[in-house]
Amino acid sequence: MIINDFEIGYMVIVFALLGAILLGGLLSALHLDRWHPQMLGAAMGALLGVALIEAVALIT
Repeated sequence: MIINDFEIGYMVIVFALLGAILLGGLLSALHLDRWHPQMLGAAMGALLGVALIEAVALIT
């Protein structure tokens, strides 16, 4: 269970890095290079991380 702000920040960074790697790689593979794929993936990963953190807090 997430207790303090440090853990929340750590989780957001982890999701941002996963988004940069996974979603950025997917966007690069699909040749969607209009925007920088790794930056777009990191932003989507961070938003997903924040949403998951908030959703888990509401469920428990």
